[in-house]
Amino acid sequence: MELKEIEALFLRNKEQDLFGRYITSNIISNPLKRVAKKTSVVQIGNSEKGLPINFIQIGNGIKRILFWSQMHGNESTTTKAVFDLCNTLLNSEELFIEGVKSSCTIGIIPMLNPDGARLYTRNNANDIDLNRDAQSLSQLESQVLRKCFDSFKPDFCFNLHDQRTIFSAGKYPKPATISFLAPTQDEERSITKNRKDAMSIISGLNNLMSEIIPGCVGVYDDSFNINCVGDYFQSKGVPTILFEAGHFSNDYDREYTRYLIYACLLKSVELISNSSYQNIDYKNYFDIPQNEKLFLDVIIRSAKIKNEDNLVDLGFQFLEILKNQKIEFIPKLEKISGLEDYYGHHEIQANGNEVSGANGDSLRIGYLNDFVLNNYEITLLKSENNSIS
Repeated sequence: MELKEIEALFLRNKEQDLFGRYITSNIISNPLKRVAKKTSVVQIGNSEKGLPINFIQIGNGIKRILFWSQMHGNESTTTKAVFDLCNTLLNSEELFIEGVKSSCTIGIIPMLNPDGARLYTRNNANDIDLNRDAQSLSQLESQVLRKCFDSFKPDFCFNLHDQRTIFSAGKYPKPATISFLAPTQDEERSITKNRKDAMSIISGLNNLMSEIIPGCVGVYDDSFNINCVGDYFQSKGVPTILFEAGHFSNDYDREYTRYLIYACLLKSVELISNSSYQNIDYKNYFDIPQNEKLFLDVIIRSAKIKNEDNLVDLGFQFLEILKNQKIEFIPKLEKISGLEDYYGHHEIQANGNEVSGANGDSLRIGYLNDFVLNNYEITLLKSENNSIS
């Protein structure tokens, strides 16, 4: 499947009702109803607050693939992409698509944590991280996912997430726009057959992403934690792959990253449907740089702070705040120091001028505002391109 074909399919099948970062069960209700007109959609459980958790099934092939998204409520990019994928599989007549549906049965939980999605929080309504609940199964959402895993009996699992803007792909000035992980299944980090399969698929996805965002793909550390869902499913012998949707320049709505995730989802089902992942050397996985935390949203370089003699760099990270059903990005001053080893998604040169707070007050860690005074002139810390409306 060529890149141009992927782009064309995306443009034809992008779910127009979904946009931005705040995606809730109410917002996906209409796309879900449209999907239900063409394939099986069933409610497989409820959240702790009683919201429905739904399961989409497409295809009738022998290879069974399970995707779940928004396990963390404020990580919605992959939810948009799985609906784009559903539209593609249900509305396209290309031979490739028909081949996927005849060789694979695809199960999708588009939103595992609807309570967290409504609150725009990582954790669920009981403040539990569902991705650390694989053993205790203390939450209804965790129990729903486990029952789905046990009944659907997947041959491949895809755990779909978003990551923060802090991550770089290695130590280079490149954001980790997409990250992957083939979770380990024991303390020894054994390279088992199922883990090799996951690594081969990731290597194929990295080849694709290298055509689009060269240098912007990373992998996570593979330390073992049996409480994590991916590690647990891997330990059961099922190849499991973690997706992390990250930051691309000025794409705080994560609409371009949405396309990249869609491309990876589509490529994944192709690799599995025709078994071509078996021809990809799993060792290529180890060539992907490991994520580092080297980015800040804004860095002001060579600034003078009131009553201080030395020039410093000011590093701001955006807080994501839900307000009136919208996400607002509020810059917070996180670091005051020489930040030579850090990169900013947006960098401003103060050139030795004094930089102060909105009222001319001296800046301190924790300062919150959309702008600062740079030599007594207003300098915006965010623009229309990095705010969500």
